[in-house]
Amino acid sequence: MVGELIGERYELKDVVGTGGMSTVYRAYDSLLERHVALKILHDRFTDDDEYVERFRHEARAVAQLSHPNIVTVIDRGEQDGRQFIVFELVAGENLKELVERTGPLPVRRVLELGLDIARALAFAHASGLIHRDVKPQNVLLDGEGQPKVTDFGIARSLDAVGHTQTGTVLGTSHYIAPEQARGQRVDKQTDVYSFGVVLFELLTGAVPYAGDNFLTVAMRHVNDPVPSVLERRPDCPLRLASLVEAALAKEPHERPQDMEAVVAELEACLAGLDAKPDGEATMIRRSPVLKEPRPRRARAARRRVPLAAILIGLVVIAVVVAALVFGLGGDEQGKVGGDSVASVSAVASYDPQGDDGTEHPELVTAATDGNPSTYWATSTYYDGFDKDGVGIVVDAGDGTSLSSLTVTTRTPGFTAEIRSGSSQGGPFDVVVSPSQTVGASTTFPVDGDSARYYLVWITSLDRRARIDEVTANG
Repeated sequence: MVGELIGERYELKDVVGTGGMSTVYRAYDSLLERHVALKILHDRFTDDDEYVERFRHEARAVAQLSHPNIVTVIDRGEQDGRQFIVFELVAGENLKELVERTGPLPVRRVLELGLDIARALAFAHASGLIHRDVKPQNVLLDGEGQPKVTDFGIARSLDAVGHTQTGTVLGTSHYIAPEQARGQRVDKQTDVYSFGVVLFELLTGAVPYAGDNFLTVAMRHVNDPVPSVLERRPDCPLRLASLVEAALAKEPHERPQDMEAVVAELEACLAGLDAKPDGEATMIRRSPVLKEPRPRRARAARRRVPLAAILIGLVVIAVVVAALVFGLGGDEQGKVGGDSVASVSAVASYDPQGDDGTEHPELVTAATDGNPSTYWATSTYYDGFDKDGVGIVVDAGDGTSLSSLTVTTRTPGFTAEIRSGSSQGGPFDVVVSPSQTVGASTTFPVDGDSARYYLVWITSLDRRARIDEVTANG
């Protein structure tokens, strides 16, 4: 089929992957003059209405998902009875190939990759879809080493009903959840389990359960105890090892309640790693995703508080409330401390020392969309950050004077300053807020004359920086 023209525009170039249901080709889109990935359902399934519908469902399902860590669906169609789907082409190896090539990954890299994958799955779940075949082979790495989840071929809506919901085993045995192996109903917890297996493999270089055939491995997932990450990877932070152990619980209700909980715990693990001077995470076993009974505390003896102390306390509270209401601008609705919330929109990236002057412009609007699960990110600088800076431009609108900008990020530790200019393309010569080390949420007081455009100018970073949200006060 190589060389064949599909859909009167896609010329098949070579095979890049083959699975149980389909073959994926690298193809050239003559209409848009770019290379794409084109998946064609195997001929033996074209007469099977169930497989055809599942294939079509994949296209419909993934087309609903617009996320930087999910492979984008471009087109779908049918030619001579053969079903095909067109995806963006991700030029890089998959996560399985990376582990086979390098062995266990550094803890920081595991956390960074894990966060991207977990956020993608959380986004899919929020959109009503579960993947049901989460594995490293289904995570592609782009040219910058960033992951993109693909192959939702057996994904299913969370509220779907039908005979494929129970009684049918779908998935890959090394990553299959116990309930999936038993042919029972699957849900978000199934993806949590498979993701836990992926984390285990990234940390140890091997899957938790090996075997000679599908059934042997699947039954080990059902019956065998969870192996210890720490025995195979002693330098793994205890908190991360606890998360993996929790995700691999045999019973779904014993796992983290959803992928959002997994994301939160991975963020905490990464923050712990950043907090240590030597780069190692704090070795404290604390896993809020585990549902542990809260110990009962002995009731302390009551102490009598003198009436005079109570009256003094009430007077202090009254004074504080009065100060907040009358002294800090509380008489104007919508203002806090005299500052009102201002509307800003991210409009461009700014990379004057880059090859094309831009830095992920397709992600820019995510920095002011009000959705903390989406973000703008810099490129990844594996060999060190060799620029004076890189940043993102926000538009404050005409006649707006800002008093502060707040930057929210899940990659704290980079340094940034705020500059202003009259054009979204720069230059941005005026520093209106000096450099700070950015934490999870950092507010930059803005001084100087009012300006329409402000630049969050990142001057130092470790490999990559992300900005989840930029908000402002006037």
